[in-house]
Amino acid sequence: MAPTALTVDQVNARLQELTVIDVRSPGEFASGHLPGAHNVPLDHFDTALPALQAATDRGDLLMVCASGARSATACRRLAEQGVTAATLTGGTTAWTQQGHDIHRPAGTRTGWAMDRQVRLAAGSLVLTGLLAGRRWNAARWLSAGVAGGLVFSALTDTCGMARILAALPHNQAETADLDTTLAALTG
Repeated sequence: MAPTALTVDQVNARLQELTVIDVRSPGEFASGHLPGAHNVPLDHFDTALPALQAATDRGDLLMVCASGARSATACRRLAEQGVTAATLTGGTTAWTQQGHDIHRPAGTRTGWAMDRQVRLAAGSLVLTGLLAGRRWNAARWLSAGVAGGLVFSALTDTCGMARILAALPHNQAETADLDTTLAALTG
């Protein structure tokens, strides 16, 4: 079952009544998010489920990410647990393209979106494998492995490389505190 998808205009009209959950990494969240959004990274959903269920008592949940793909995954995972949530079509990218403001905490730098980080890492690994493969044939397996991972990622709508990159220090905002966020959602 496909999650309910709301357009930017629908979300803008209802923003004050929605509990907005941004499922991106803390670093991506710190680089800019919808006003009033709470950061619950997708890889912490199992821990956050009770708080998300409690938040539905106060209103509808809206899952947000950069493009809408991760937030749709979050909606499906919540639906499996009996929690209804909607996703923002086009994510924060569509939100900003239509001229709406995003909140950036003071003193944070603008980070790269996860898909951009994945493209840089994958491209760099493929290029490294090809260049090193000119000298050592076995190095070409690096390029083949990355290509296989990208195909697997597309077929399963998952991304192992994004999971690894999300754990890197530059993707972890110093002020991101999941416990505080979960307390705010339950209280």
